[in-house]
Amino acid sequence: MHHHGYTWLGSGHDLLKDGPRRPIHPDFKHSKVVPLELAHWLLKPPTLIQGTWTDPAQAADWFGAQARAHAASFASDHDRAAETLSAKVEGAAGAVAAGEDVAGGWYLTGRRFLSVCLIACGPHRLRPEIPCPQA
Repeated sequence: MHHHGYTWLGSGHDLLKDGPRRPIHPDFKHSKVVPLELAHWLLKPPTLIQGTWTDPAQAADWFGAQARAHAASFASDHDRAAETLSAKVEGAAGAVAAGEDVAGGWYLTGRRFLSVCLIACGPHRLRPEIPCPQA
């Protein structure tokens, strides 16, 4: 089992458009916006994968680095707190070790949204019919 990392930073308004976030929509494969179902990241082009890890600690470190890079812009004081983010990264390591997906999502200043995801693959436990995009 391994995990692929994905990020998306864009307009929070784009999250309200369900169509391009669903695999049946013609723009799904070309849209970089986070899918409605996490496993559907695996249906996107492999060029969107920002890293692949078998080690849960390395995957969680990447997750934390992506979030921390934008933490100063988090819209919520609670989310900006170092202890809140550290707890989220610790939880990510445990989830990855258990073969689960990890999703982090934060509203940023300027009505932007950051999504950082670690998606289980090889196979995905809820969607085993979806092949690895790097196969």
